[in-house]
Amino acid sequence: MRAASLTKSSILKARNLVVTSTVVLAGVAGMAAQTPAAPTAPHASGTVKATADGSITVTTATGDYTVTVPATAKILDVPPGAKDLKSATPGQASDIAVGDKVIVNGSAGDTGTTLTAQRVILMKAAAIEQSHAADEAAWKNGGGGIVKSVNASAGTIVLSSGLKTVTVTATPATIVRHYSGESVRFEDAVASSLGAIQPGDQLRIRGTKSADGSSIQADEIVAGTFRNFSGLIASIDGTAGTVTLKDLTTKKTVTVAVTPNSDVRRVPMQMANMIAARMKADSAGGAAAARPAGDDGARRAGRAGADLSQMIPRLPTETLGGLKAGEAVMIVAIAPAGDAAKLSAVTLLTGVDPILTASPSGETTLSPWAIGGAPGGEGGGM
Repeated sequence: MRAASLTKSSILKARNLVVTSTVVLAGVAGMAAQTPAAPTAPHASGTVKATADGSITVTTATGDYTVTVPATAKILDVPPGAKDLKSATPGQASDIAVGDKVIVNGSAGDTGTTLTAQRVILMKAAAIEQSHAADEAAWKNGGGGIVKSVNASAGTIVLSSGLKTVTVTATPATIVRHYSGESVRFEDAVASSLGAIQPGDQLRIRGTKSADGSSIQADEIVAGTFRNFSGLIASIDGTAGTVTLKDLTTKKTVTVAVTPNSDVRRVPMQMANMIAARMKADSAGGAAAARPAGDDGARRAGRAGADLSQMIPRLPTETLGGLKAGEAVMIVAIAPAGDAAKLSAVTLLTGVDPILTASPSGETTLSPWAIGGAPGGEGGGM
């Protein structure tokens, strides 16, 4: 139970494969630069901020560009996910709207932030949104869980998903990515392989699930190696940006860095009490039904973790400075490859005293990704 339990992405509005428009455009931009007919003049890529008769304003990573779009400019409308311009269709300057993504090739104007367009590669905001929705649905139709075993040669992975065992089948065409460092943003995941996935890793799968949910044919897999900690804060080092606690499960003292990428939230007392009461009710029901203690504990822990994971995006944010020694916390942490001792918090929840009291062994775990459709987003339950 050291890995975060994943009941469902985002996973998500991910949202999350939620293909980000920035990544898609970067790929198209690279493709466009390799096209022999592509202009070698200055270019700008970004989001359309404003339109006017014969011009557009484009917000880029370095600032705004004013782009003159003459009648002679070539407008190419490409669908999200396009790998080249073969699927592009001719368009008109009037097709460009606020919120659209564009790559502009042209000639420089009198200032460093003006261009006269020779060609505009256009990706419509509505098409991007539709693509995101389709990706999210694809992740929801897959699933996720904690890796029990991997047979890379056979292309199979066995997962523990809630109280179910799920077999994931991959092919040479299956895309495999792995989160590294302290980021669980999909765009930061790096290319990986089935052989690199280890027991205890957490997976999200985009693919086709069997009718009974016992197997998934994977089109894409994203994996992460996460650790869960819970206990009372022993000390806080504001200068180093760390919290130290004694983990309830291992009884070991751990120090976890709270970085700008960490999602720090406070669980309101009323909400924490409600979750704890539900855990206690489950425990009483389990005794009445004469369920084995281990099964009952896993059920209560899994439900509490799932409840919290679903609520995280709506919880009040907190800061390292707002934490106090003696407060109870639950942490999902990640470490860079090859440096397991350098832990960084992905998610840190405080205000969880009643929840840990209801699960004194510390077995309640969180998902580092909000429960839902795709990695990196929030959404409904599985």
